[in-house]
Amino acid sequence: MALSPTNDAALLQEVDEAVRKDRLDTIMQRYGRWIIGGVLAALIAFGGYLFWNHRQDAARGEQAEELIAAFEKLGTNQPRAASADLEKLAASGAPAYRAVAQMQEANIKAQAGDLKAAAALMAKVAADTKLDQALRDLALIRQTAFEYDTLKPEAVIARMKPMVDAKDPTSSWFASAAELSATAHYQLGQFDQAGALYGRIAKAPGVAKSLQSRAVQMAGMLGVDAVADRATDSANADNKGAASSVASDQKGSAAPKAAAAEKAEEAE
Repeated sequence: MALSPTNDAALLQEVDEAVRKDRLDTIMQRYGRWIIGGVLAALIAFGGYLFWNHRQDAARGEQAEELIAAFEKLGTNQPRAASADLEKLAASGAPAYRAVAQMQEANIKAQAGDLKAAAALMAKVAADTKLDQALRDLALIRQTAFEYDTLKPEAVIARMKPMVDAKDPTSSWFASAAELSATAHYQLGQFDQAGALYGRIAKAPGVAKSLQSRAVQMAGMLGVDAVADRATDSANADNKGAASSVASDQKGSAAPKAAAAEKAEEAE
């Protein structure tokens, strides 16, 4: 007796499932141990990553506490104890904590009169490619300041040039780098270059008042009227502010006038 279409479909499905099961059994027999091993290895690796990440977070927290403790010791006039903590952190800390520890240790040595050791520590930070460029630039400026009396003016200018010439964006440490460079130009008798740099410092936004005042005085002494330049910039800023205020007032008065006109039309 012939099978109905329904029975044919059911039979084909059963055969198909049997073939798939047979293929799966064959694959598991041949590669089952490798598949299970790979899955277990992936799970172990993922678990290891989670544990490592947790340990990294914990270590960063411990390093932060160690750094705070060192600063507290400095605040209570315990430089030796603070130096010991900083040296330990510099030897085993994460890049950022290591850099901060080395820079603070350099400041301690500079205050004690050991400028050579201070400059060497700053040089380590400046050469550390794992750090953000802004932090490395700051370390290079501090290193140059510590070594200034032993360097040729040309060497100072060359070191500071990338920060002085940086544009879009301007270096975060432009003013400090430009002052070192301007001083070196002055020592070489290059008064035009020195005056131009002092003028740029005087006009730069966000410069510390003490540095800005020095820059204005030096620029004036070298024939650059930084005071007039700043006055012009200030006047331009005031004019822009006044124009904005007038525009706001006009916009504010336009609405009441329009409302009054509408009421007059309604009354007519």
